[in-house]
Amino acid sequence: MKHRILVLGAGYAGAYAAGTLARRLSPAGTEITVVNAEPDFVQRLRLHQLAAGQEIEAPRLADVFAGTGIRLRLARVTAVDPERQVVAVADADGGGELGYDTLLYALGSRVADHGVPGVAEHASHVTSRPAALRLRERLDSLDKRGEGGNVLVVGDGLTGIETATEIAESRPSLSVALVARGELGAPLSAGARSHLRQACDRLGITVLEHTRVEAVEAARVLCADGTVLTSDATVWTAGFAVAAIAAAGGLEVTDNGRIVVDRTMRSVSHPNVYAVGDSAYAIGDNGRPLPMSCASAGYTGMQATAAIVGRLTGRKIPNAKLDYHGNHISLGRRDGILQMVDGEAQAKPKYVGGRKAARIKAGILKMSLWTTSHPTFGLPKRKRHLVAVPAVSAEKAAA
Repeated sequence: MKHRILVLGAGYAGAYAAGTLARRLSPAGTEITVVNAEPDFVQRLRLHQLAAGQEIEAPRLADVFAGTGIRLRLARVTAVDPERQVVAVADADGGGELGYDTLLYALGSRVADHGVPGVAEHASHVTSRPAALRLRERLDSLDKRGEGGNVLVVGDGLTGIETATEIAESRPSLSVALVARGELGAPLSAGARSHLRQACDRLGITVLEHTRVEAVEAARVLCADGTVLTSDATVWTAGFAVAAIAAAGGLEVTDNGRIVVDRTMRSVSHPNVYAVGDSAYAIGDNGRPLPMSCASAGYTGMQATAAIVGRLTGRKIPNAKLDYHGNHISLGRRDGILQMVDGEAQAKPKYVGGRKAARIKAGILKMSLWTTSHPTFGLPKRKRHLVAVPAVSAEKAAA
C-alpha cells in the first residue's frame, strides 16, 4: 500500500511543498493529494491590488499540478482527526473523509476581528479572493455614483498600509483614511516612517494615529475616545488569525491556534503531522517566532519537505534557514519601502524607498507566482524510494 501524503491548502506554502514532495519521492511508494477550497491559486500578497480594481493572475491549480502526479481535491476542510488519521471535507457533493499517513497542514490564516462588534457584519477585508472581489464591487459602486465616498482602512500593519495606498492611488475620487492604533509605521526606521508619511500625504490619505476602534456599523466606526468616523466602506486589516480546526482536532497549538512545531516543522504532539506557513508556530534562527508572511511560508515549506523526505527515505534531515530579513511594502504601483531588520527583528537605520523599492517588491511577487506555478522546477529529478518507517506514537514523539 502506498504512503498517503495529504496536503491541506494550496497557498504559497502548500502548493510549493506539494510539488517538492512529488518531485523528490517515487510515485511507486507515495500518493500525494492536495485539498483546497478554491480551484485557482490565490496571490494573497496582491489581493489589495485586486480590491483596488487591478487584474491579478490566478493560475488554475489543475494546470499548476498537471504532470506532477499530484491529486487535487477541491473541497473545504472542516475537521482534522489526528488520532484516526483522517480529515473531514465538504464539497458540492457533500464531502466525506480522507485518510492519510503523513499530513502537511498549510491552511494559512484569515482576518482577525479581535472580538470587535460589527466587523463580521459590516467590514470588508482582503484575506481571500472572494472578499477582495466583494470590496472591489463596493468601491466600484462608490465610484459610479459620482459623489465620491469615504473609505476607512482600520489597521496600520503592512496589509493596512498597502491597502490604503493602493486604493488611494487607483481611485482618486474616493477619500481614504487609515486608522492606526499607535504611531504610523512604528516598527520602521525613522527614515522609512518619514517616507511613509510623505507617501500618505502625496496620495491624500488621512492618517488617524493612536486611535482604537471599538465597534463597526454599516456607515460609521466608533472609536474608544468617543470619536465617530463616517464610512461608506470600512476595510478591516487589524491582524490575522488561524482557523480553530487544528485546536479542535487535539493538536498542540498556541493561544491563537497556530500548531506548535519542532525545528523540522513536525507537530510536537502528533509526529505524522507537519505544519507550514501561517498555520505553524515555528521559532526562527534568531530565537523568535517567525511572523506570518510569504517568506516564512517559503522557509517553513522547505524545512517540512526536507524532513518528510528524509524520514520517509531514511536520510539525514538538513536544517533549512529560518530567517526573518525584513519587510517589503508597496505604496501603490510606483512607490514602496524595503526595510531590513537585525538579528533582534528591529529595523535597521537604512532603508530603500521609492521606485527602486517598488521594483524590488514587484520582482518578489513575480518570482513568488512563478515558483508556485512551477512547483517542481529546478528540483532533483532523481526520486527517492521509501524505506520501512516504524510507526511512532504521539507519546514517544513528545518524550
